[in-house]
Amino acid sequence: MNLGWESFGGIGIVAISLVYAAIGLKITYSFNNRGLIVPAGICATFVVALTPLFIYGLQQALGLWPDDSVYRDYHRYIQWHWLYMELGTLAVGISLAWKFKYPFMVMPIAATLWYMTMDISAMISGGDVDWELRSLVSLYTGLLMIGLAFWVDIRSHAKADYAFWLYLFGVIAFWGGLSMQDSNSELGKFIYLCINLLMVGIGVLLTRRVFVVFGAIGCCAYLAHLADDVFRDSWLFPIALSAIGLVIIYLGILWQKNEQLITMKARSLLPPALRKRLENH
Repeated sequence: MNLGWESFGGIGIVAISLVYAAIGLKITYSFNNRGLIVPAGICATFVVALTPLFIYGLQQALGLWPDDSVYRDYHRYIQWHWLYMELGTLAVGISLAWKFKYPFMVMPIAATLWYMTMDISAMISGGDVDWELRSLVSLYTGLLMIGLAFWVDIRSHAKADYAFWLYLFGVIAFWGGLSMQDSNSELGKFIYLCINLLMVGIGVLLTRRVFVVFGAIGCCAYLAHLADDVFRDSWLFPIALSAIGLVIIYLGILWQKNEQLITMKARSLLPPALRKRLENH
């Protein structure tokens, strides 16, 4: 509705959000009783997604909104005062997810955690655009989300894939913060390449494609750096790049021939619960 929400005022937004939430919960229960899990999960997630709008309207109604920003800016700009909306969304999302246990309901929770990584950095910096601080907050928060996803993966492997969205937004936050790090040394950039290669390996081991996708993008970014800066106008670069490509293909052949043995040895180092989940997957 873009700016349409503003015409209702704070009380109007609160009333509309409550009516929508009541309808969403009613439909959720109806679908759940009929065994329609997917639409029930979508409707329950819709209720969670209404939470920031409700809190925004409530703050407007109580005169607690700190500036002239509007609700549609919530998904566009980084602001410290979005934190109240995000904390409320986490509380409602975790409560409803605990009750209904639909995997899709983890999506707004994971997205909100990702939003918080950016808004917390804005709060720490006093609203200033400090990219170094923001990248560090994003990196370490992403690591925490990945750790949480791994823990959820182990605990819920026999029920449903509750960890998918946590892995997705955790990797986005971590990889984004890592890629924003300003390194003027070739050693630092090479370490960046190694971390991305490690992400590819983790993705293969855990059968989580999000690690592989972002790891591959990071590797391509490093090769682009070599082409643009290190080997600019050098006849050695296409030769080296061709050699790297051939090595990757050769490693792929070796992996294919010994995949079962390598996988068994690698997974033997993992916790039994996670090993069982990967075998079932």
